Amino acid sequence: MERKTSVEELKRVARIKEQIKKSGAYLFLSLGALAMVAPFLWMLTTSLKPPGSLFSYDRIWWQDWIPTRFVWKNYVLAWNAVPFARFYLNSLWVSVCVTAGQVITSAMAAYAFARLQFPGRDKIFFAYLATMMVPGAVTMIPVFILLRSLGWIDTYKAVILPGVFTAYGTFLLRQFFLTLPKDLEDAAKIDGCSYFRIFWSIILPLSRPALATLTTFTFMGSWLNFMWPLIVLNTHHKFTLPVGLAYFQSLYHTDWTLLMAGSLMMIFPILVVFFFTQRYFVEGIKLTGIKG
Repeated sequence: MERKTSVEELKRVARIKEQIKKSGAYLFLSLGALAMVAPFLWMLTTSLKPPGSLFSYDRIWWQDWIPTRFVWKNYVLAWNAVPFARFYLNSLWVSVCVTAGQVITSAMAAYAFARLQFPGRDKIFFAYLATMMVPGAVTMIPVFILLRSLGWIDTYKAVILPGVFTAYGTFLLRQFFLTLPKDLEDAAKIDGCSYFRIFWSIILPLSRPALATLTTFTFMGSWLNFMWPLIVLNTHHKFTLPVGLAYFQSLYHTDWTLLMAGSLMMIFPILVVFFFTQRYFVEGIKLTGIKG
């Protein structure tokens, strides 16, 4: 009886230790999540504060996070202070074109490097992959000179076309395409499908998680891109949102409330894209009909 009680006591202690470990893990993850969300909460509360109250000294510490008075008209003022709607449309047009072009070209190149057999395939791929080692600042001036010689400076083509091709997207999709079984492809060839039909009807539907990941990363990178549009665009009504938000900053003054309001309105499309693609990040590929 005493031995049985001792065993039950050990099990109870083990359960308590396991619960403590789980509680510690949850606490650690909660603190990490709070650290990630805190800048966005500060951005939200700052966008709702009265102008000029951000750096006032006669306030309590909690007023840094909770405004004493919510000023919702800051969003209206930020929208009207600059041609926000025009900047929004410019960013949306550029980001959609860059994302669509990059996903299409990366998928086609990845299919060629992963599935097709041609002389020098691997050498060409490694040479293409080596371009990822070249910093973007190194190629910025040559690309600018090339676009200037073509007469494309201060046009949307100068913003869109350099970002349509990427070695990273090709590498990402190629590695994913290599994991797909060749049995489906062989069966399609027996049925008389062409390479394009196999690519369109078999490879792409099975690659939705990888395509969604590349789409999200590409859209975010293009939407938040500041340096390249600032360099190649000169006309005010062609600016994108990151460049347009710089109007809230000057050499001697920054309107932080309007800047944060504009920043929150700017990240809304990114949240929409992530909402529609995030489920593919954890979705596995379910293949049926493969025997053996």
